[in-house]
Amino acid sequence: MLDFVKENISRREFLKKLFLFFAAAGLFSLGLSAKARKAWTKIVPLREAMFYKSLKGKEVKCGVCFRECVIQQGKRGFCRNKENKGGKLFNIVHSRPSAIHVDPIEKEPSLHMLPGTYILCFGTAGCNFRCKFCQNWHLSQRSIDQMSYYKVSPEEAVNQAKSKNIPTLSFTYNDPIAFYEYVYDTARVAKKEGKRILWHSNGTLNEEPLKELLKYTDAVTFDLKGFTEEFYKNTSSASLEPALKSLKTIRKEGVWLELVNLVVPTLNDDPKDIKRMCQWIKDELGKDVPIHFSRFHPAYKLTNLYPTPIETLQKAYRIAKETGLEYVTLGNVPGHKYNSTYCPKCGRIVIKRYHFDVLENNLVDGRCKFCGYTIPGIWA
Repeated sequence: MLDFVKENISRREFLKKLFLFFAAAGLFSLGLSAKARKAWTKIVPLREAMFYKSLKGKEVKCGVCFRECVIQQGKRGFCRNKENKGGKLFNIVHSRPSAIHVDPIEKEPSLHMLPGTYILCFGTAGCNFRCKFCQNWHLSQRSIDQMSYYKVSPEEAVNQAKSKNIPTLSFTYNDPIAFYEYVYDTARVAKKEGKRILWHSNGTLNEEPLKELLKYTDAVTFDLKGFTEEFYKNTSSASLEPALKSLKTIRKEGVWLELVNLVVPTLNDDPKDIKRMCQWIKDELGKDVPIHFSRFHPAYKLTNLYPTPIETLQKAYRIAKETGLEYVTLGNVPGHKYNSTYCPKCGRIVIKRYHFDVLENNLVDGRCKFCGYTIPGIWA
């Protein structure tokens, strides 16, 4: 059992909120010990934000992501998590995660990193995107005032991973950009304690905060939403260009990178756009960067659409392979043969999976055991 602290509400109200929240979000309750319940009133101080500038009239300008919100006194930025208090900017969800869970690393997905191991995952309220298809909108499209939360310092988060012998901490569910300072502080503690750091993000950080966080990051699972400005604007209220810039920075900094593309019927499934995306990945990032084409299921504001046809995913797979990308998988299709990773040289399965379960690991010291070809990733 993970031992974390919940906000100070009655036990009856807490249990009701917890059940409704995790049932809606598709997560499981971790439960609280008697010791944790007694500590509900623990005070968590606010964390002053990083990378912001003071402006006239006590306004501030946040510099973490591409939006660069100008925030008036007493107001919050687009992500709902940065609040201007008296001319200083604070991250109000630091040490206040609303979702904590132990997942297989394959669920992230991070398929070339410590296969078969588990990750301790954290998510908060808020996001710097407004994706209409978000499956975790219960977190990402709400503010902290609208939900329950745990009280977990960076040190406590890392200690829990240590006590449960979990090798990696992951920041996911909503976008870690929205709780940047919490990710950063936890990552610094984790690296001192020999733990790995993974985060799943839309990646639209400005260059300076991105590079600073990458110093303490082992791997990034990057949501490349699509490959047109129109799709980013209309479905996420965002922009493609900052994402592409960040991808090149992550690759240049040498941090392990994997891509996820959720294929949404009628919106980003045009074969021509998928072809352009795959060609850009090959040219700008390299043919050995894994890409996972994931099946869309109706959610949030796109419940009018149908799930992605398997044929569409298989077509995207063929396009990627024909373009020359070496590591292509399909997600949210349990049991499909392309859940698994294949050796680009001999074509044999190097990691056989059924959805999130690893059935075979045919790697020896990061090489295909059948032909000796080096498979890039984090294996040790």
